[in-house]
Formats: sequence, structure tokens, C-alpha cells
Amino acid sequence: MRLISVRKSGLFLSFLSGCCLVLVLFALHANFRIRADRPSLDQNLALVRVLALTDLCLFTEARYTRNPSQADYHAAFQDHPLALEHFPAGSLVRPPQGN
Repeated sequence: MRLISVRKSGLFLSFLSGCCLVLVLFALHANFRIRADRPSLDQNLALVRVLALTDLCLFTEARYTRNPSQADYHAAFQDHPLALEHFPAGSLVRPPQGN
């Protein structure tokens, strides 16, 4: 009984071919999902336009946890080094480092 020996280069090329096949399958799946979800995406887009919704806002209380397009940079008594954190979201999101 003779065993078939496989060179390492052949094994690598087989692995690489399998990875490329999986990548192509991922791309096809994404294309089909986009086409299948198109009606609901168009409906959501129409709703956003009718309601004039703004960008995503995860937290509403602390100004630095809001979306940058909604933050107010000129509020009195904003933040100072000795200020105590009084918003619950402040324990989850840190203030930006550049302001």
C-alpha cells in the first residue's frame, strides 16, 4: 500500500484556492442580500427624509457623548478638570481629547 505524498506548495495552493472561493461566495452573498433588502432600505430612507431625522445619537445628556454634528461647543460651564461627572453616559464615553 502506497501513501500519496503531497508537497507543501500543493497544500498551500489548495488552501489559497479554498480561501478565494470563500471570498467570492461572501461577495455573492452580500450582493444578494443588498438586492433582497433594497425595498426596506428605500422605505427607511423615505421615512428619514419625511421626518427630517439627523445623525445617530447614542446618548443625549452629556454634550461630548452626542454626535459631533449635534454637540454644542459654547455652553456655559461645560467641562473643567475638577468637574464631577453627573451624567450616567459619562462613565461609558470619555470626553474627546482635542477640545
